[in-house]
Amino acid sequence: MTSLADLSATTLLRRIQAGKTSATEVMEACLARIAAREPTLRAFAHFDAEAARQAARAADAAPAGGKLRGLPLGVKDILDVAGMPTCNNSPVWDGWRPRADAACVALARGEGAAVIGKTVTTEFATRQPGPTANPHNPAFTPGGSSSGSAAGVAAGFFPLAFGTQTAGSILRPAAYCGVVGYMPTHGLIHRAGMKVMSEELDTIGAIARTVADCALLISAVTGINLGEPERRPERAPRLMLCLGPTAGMAEPETLALMERAAEAARRAGAEVVACEMPAEVAAAHAAHPLVMNGEGAQALAWELADHFALLSEVLRTRLVEARARPAATLQAARATFRTARAAFPAVLKGFDAILTPATSGEPPEGLGWTGDPAFNSLWTALHLPCVTVPAGHGPRGLPLGVQLVGQQDDDCALLGWAEWMRDALAVS
Repeated sequence: MTSLADLSATTLLRRIQAGKTSATEVMEACLARIAAREPTLRAFAHFDAEAARQAARAADAAPAGGKLRGLPLGVKDILDVAGMPTCNNSPVWDGWRPRADAACVALARGEGAAVIGKTVTTEFATRQPGPTANPHNPAFTPGGSSSGSAAGVAAGFFPLAFGTQTAGSILRPAAYCGVVGYMPTHGLIHRAGMKVMSEELDTIGAIARTVADCALLISAVTGINLGEPERRPERAPRLMLCLGPTAGMAEPETLALMERAAEAARRAGAEVVACEMPAEVAAAHAAHPLVMNGEGAQALAWELADHFALLSEVLRTRLVEARARPAATLQAARATFRTARAAFPAVLKGFDAILTPATSGEPPEGLGWTGDPAFNSLWTALHLPCVTVPAGHGPRGLPLGVQLVGQQDDDCALLGWAEWMRDALAVS
């Protein structure tokens, strides 16, 4: 019999609402899974089983339901949860306990979600990895920076999790762990209570087992109707197949995957047209690190001034280099972003979505590096909604994913096409 810990959030919610399952029963199933696998996976930065049980009991006792009633929720440890530590995977912030929830957490709890704990992030969601391992093989990275959120969903620790993305921090770990990642249109979710590194780039999103689960979480905290992704559309999509400006970094398994995905889409009725991004759009990829590191150096001005020695060497190096650049460098990179964003709508005109790799290949071996965001950073810079869905396994048996990219503010349609693509791959 399938454990409650392995069911989708939408399935669990229906069972709770129908009285077939209690939030407490769901939480106990997740806690049993955590007890069995957390010593190896280390997905949590903070975990309190009794507090999680209390949250589930409160959901059961609530007179009103809520859109997330009783669903266990993992929260990335750069997002505040009242009474729980927010350490940002940095000794600079050891022991810090905020008084208030981040906006997204408060909104999720207002809809009945039961916060189960804080999930491991890389250092300030940017550089030094945490201890989390990949649930499919602990010798490999789960990706980052939303490492614990992706690993925890994949392992059955919780059905829903918040992640954040500056380059590829939702989509890459979701792909590496064989789950779904959804980065909404930039700014869809308020960032109050988040340790922001880049005003231009940072976005809050969802990691879950299904596209519908991601839509459920983000719809609940924004109030935006994101549709019913599992409802079959009346027609097949017209997809742009694009490897982007980093096509040369694709591993053989990714190149083979994209051929298979395109053929699966065509067999399911889609028109798939291979295209490349025009130069003015692709230029945002090269500008991305200049913005990310330039704004990161501003965001961590206090840490650099007062706790320099407690920052990792790799982070110190990148931020010191960024601070040494003229201010005009950052301004020019931001201008490149604006030009690219203005040009993009015409590029996608006539297409429903872009079909592109989620990662360069399978997860890297070891826990010292969370992988390259080369196939994510352009779309993040463009402020576009993106979804990655599981798409099989590579030569070492580790997960692969494909990424669907849509027009800004067209999240509802993109989620539907992502589910369509997942279904096409499943029957291929």
